[in-house]
Amino acid sequence: MALNETIIHELSTTAKALVAHNKGLLAMDESYSTCNKRFAKLGIPQTNEMRLAYREMLVTAEGLNEGISGAILFDETARQNLQDGTSFIEALAGKGIIPGIKVDAGTVALALHSGEKITEGLDNLRERLKEYLAMGLKFAKWRGVITIGDNIPTKGCIEANAHALARYAALCQEEGLVPIVEPEILMDGEHGLERCYEVTEQVLHTVFNQLYKQGVMLEGIILKPNMVVPGLACPIQASVDEVADATLECFLRTVPAAVPGIAFLSGGQSSELASARLNAMNLREKSRRPWELSFSFGRAIQQPALEIWNGRDENVLKAQEALYHRVVCNLAARSGTYKEEGKK
Repeated sequence: MALNETIIHELSTTAKALVAHNKGLLAMDESYSTCNKRFAKLGIPQTNEMRLAYREMLVTAEGLNEGISGAILFDETARQNLQDGTSFIEALAGKGIIPGIKVDAGTVALALHSGEKITEGLDNLRERLKEYLAMGLKFAKWRGVITIGDNIPTKGCIEANAHALARYAALCQEEGLVPIVEPEILMDGEHGLERCYEVTEQVLHTVFNQLYKQGVMLEGIILKPNMVVPGLACPIQASVDEVADATLECFLRTVPAAVPGIAFLSGGQSSELASARLNAMNLREKSRRPWELSFSFGRAIQQPALEIWNGRDENVLKAQEALYHRVVCNLAARSGTYKEEGKK
């Protein structure tokens, strides 16, 4: 089924808005288990009430919309209300922040591929997308996970995840939702910068080949990939400039110019390092980049605020100040004006 002109216009307009004005995305779509693990590390009770209070603290922060164009919600949050009765979706829209939703069902072991994962959630996705659109959500997100290790990733794993991403994207566009396409090469491991480059290039080539085969309109998507970085356990850690150069070179070889924007995930980087690397990329000659270089950070924006909040009402304002600080840092990184905080 070909997209009609109205949907084409809406998809393109929303995609451009998500990466406009040097803003980026706030990923607050942690699953129950992921959110509970982060709470447990800080001694915060792992309850529905605490997850609601935490996410309300994020959404109600003053100035959030200065650097955030869209927020990715978890299904639980999309159905909840703030204390004043306003839904999270309405609260975000009221700030001029576009509300979106995580729609994948997480990863499971890929059959016959030891150490590799596949993302589930395509079953009944069309019906769920119809419901989300009716709720006021404008975009969606699906994450495919690739691990670098001994003899992996395999071609089978890469192709399976790319195919799932493309099918998800096609379903989103059919319903009028902008798909955030997230192929993530994990930072775990001892691999070097060159190996991450090699795998990222292979994955992106495969993903865009599958998007083409499924008829996905590239002007109506946002790519949410990893930066090209060495593994966390690699003894040689690349400099900020080396990461920026390797990432841009890789993406210029793989990402079509029709894509409106690349919103990088943080993937376990520290808040400061993620901002510094994004800043370095945006300092490079803009004429070489056909797409906006943005961010879709979760922990790299939230973690300082989470640690300050620590489940206590009396810490909300200080936590929101820390959140706003990270938003402003990434707003600066979008324009190449971020100053490394350790050198201030």
